[in-house]
Amino acid sequence: MHAPLSTSVNQEDGHRLKIVIVGHVDHGKSTLIGRLLFDTHSLPDGKIEQIQKACAAEGMDFEYAFLLDALLEEQEQNITIDTTQIQFRTPERGYVIVDAPGHKEFLKNMITGAASADAAIVLLDAHEGLQEQTRRHGYLLSLLGVKQVLVAVNKMDLVEFSQSLFNDLERDYRAFLEPYEIKPLHFIPMSAKLGHNIVKPSENMSWFKGPTLLAALDHLQLPPAPVDRPLRFIVQDIYRFDERRLIAGRIESGQLKTGDELVFWPDRKRSKIKSIEPWPSKPGQTHALAGQSIALTLEEQIFIERGHIGSHVEHGPVEGREFSARVFWLHDDPIRVGQSYTLKLATQQVEARLVRIDRLMDSATLTPLNERRSEIGRNEVAELVWRTRHPIAFDNSDVVQETGRFIVVQDGRIGGGGVIFGASYEPASTGVCSENISWTDDPVSRESRIDHFGHRGAVLWLTGLSGSGKSTLATALEARLFQKGYAPMLLDGDNLRHGLCADLGFSNEDRAENMRRAAETAKLLAEAGLVVITALISPFANERQKAAAICRKAGIPFAEVYVNTPLEICEERDPKSLYKKARAGEIKGFTGIDSPYEAPTKPTLELRTDKLTKEQSLEQLLDLALRIAHRDGVPEEELAGFSI
Repeated sequence: MHAPLSTSVNQEDGHRLKIVIVGHVDHGKSTLIGRLLFDTHSLPDGKIEQIQKACAAEGMDFEYAFLLDALLEEQEQNITIDTTQIQFRTPERGYVIVDAPGHKEFLKNMITGAASADAAIVLLDAHEGLQEQTRRHGYLLSLLGVKQVLVAVNKMDLVEFSQSLFNDLERDYRAFLEPYEIKPLHFIPMSAKLGHNIVKPSENMSWFKGPTLLAALDHLQLPPAPVDRPLRFIVQDIYRFDERRLIAGRIESGQLKTGDELVFWPDRKRSKIKSIEPWPSKPGQTHALAGQSIALTLEEQIFIERGHIGSHVEHGPVEGREFSARVFWLHDDPIRVGQSYTLKLATQQVEARLVRIDRLMDSATLTPLNERRSEIGRNEVAELVWRTRHPIAFDNSDVVQETGRFIVVQDGRIGGGGVIFGASYEPASTGVCSENISWTDDPVSRESRIDHFGHRGAVLWLTGLSGSGKSTLATALEARLFQKGYAPMLLDGDNLRHGLCADLGFSNEDRAENMRRAAETAKLLAEAGLVVITALISPFANERQKAAAICRKAGIPFAEVYVNTPLEICEERDPKSLYKKARAGEIKGFTGIDSPYEAPTKPTLELRTDKLTKEQSLEQLLDLALRIAHRDGVPEEELAGFSI
């Protein structure tokens, strides 16, 4: 007896795995889906017999694709199944096939949040081999971030179950997918029409020692259940009731209980949960899970408003003003670089500016568009960089989907949907220095400062041995930029140690703290619109990376400049006699002598001051400064490889 198809996920099913099946037209997608429904007994009672009778009446052979066609016909009549989800189950668990009539619709659903996929089956026709559409689907999966991929090589019966042909297809397609960082878990030779390697191993392909398709599906990893993911409590409103101040919202992921300490983002204010007030009322409730709408009272009355996101201290979201996202654009008017739009993410609403377009594709053909563009049109997909007017809280969509997706509003209506990727979760980002401080918003926007100065704020971080010429070049660069009408600011390492860092010594820990303070200071000055030039030895690669992260997280362009001068030449110069004292043992832990210097491996610019004159070095440095501080911004890839 066949189990009826259900339109909802039963509680006992737990978490269903969502899969998408992609492949070139006529490679057997409908047949495969029909076969999966048939072999897993996931069809409504009488459906198979109905199709068999209809085929016999028309004098046609039975086709498993007809099973899917019949269900889709019922689907249009709103009888049996949801318009984009076809469900089946094995003894191990339930599955949902996320389907759509075309690439454009599927991309729109995936990116705007109407659908999602945990894994993919790429269908290849063994007889036809790799087709252009098959190759494009590799790009599609890369774009959507689907990591679990199975490749089903269908119609092996048409090539006499050839092992050598299968091996050739696997080799060629793996090579094609490699640049997209997609590594299929299994390549499975099969015949959907005849049932080979779907549920049972094929006797005609005894040479294949891998799993059947259903066995491979059952071994894919389920995404974490909502309650097992980091806590995200989305604040919807604040109410005063009796003597209580109720914070109302919905738990999108994770769980909480009374006594838990929460951090509310993006302001990072802390307080402990005093009580949980569920609706409908359930006196004495001390625990709440993902999916529940509740109200909280807190032990300490901190300022919280709609849009804030509550998390546990150790697993907070990302807080920032700049992020990368994949966007599907739906509006008739194109979206343009430099223009401002309204972003809505959970209950947050913020003005944001499109900074740049990194990658673009045609949603109908799945063809990457390589030309440089300043706008994207209707039904196009692109990877974009956004900068918001004030800090917001968000996640990568594969960490917490609900806080990793957003919509873009243009002219009062939805213009498109976006999926955030590439956000950096730094351990320090969840720390809070004090429970009694908050961030003060700057009433002067970054865009206003760019208009005022005629350039954007930026940081050029000069690193190199003592005596390499950092301070000399930094001082000269500051003067040249000032002459050109720019607003520069020099942060010299020695000058910082006379004031801001006067309490620090020269241990590894103190040097790291010296660099952190310098980076935070440089970030603040660059946010004020200045072109900041730092001249510090900064010997440790890891600490320089942290300095770059501090600036880039705030949306500040950062360039590492390696002033590369051999140690022996620095010792010859020795303008402050420091090397002489270090060699004599008067200075301990001196960089280059008895303390290491970790040279940059991929600096934005490398200056060999032993081979270049001061003017030659300065010209290279000035060129970089003008590029990185340009008001319209220069993509980092144009600065990459800038070294000489």
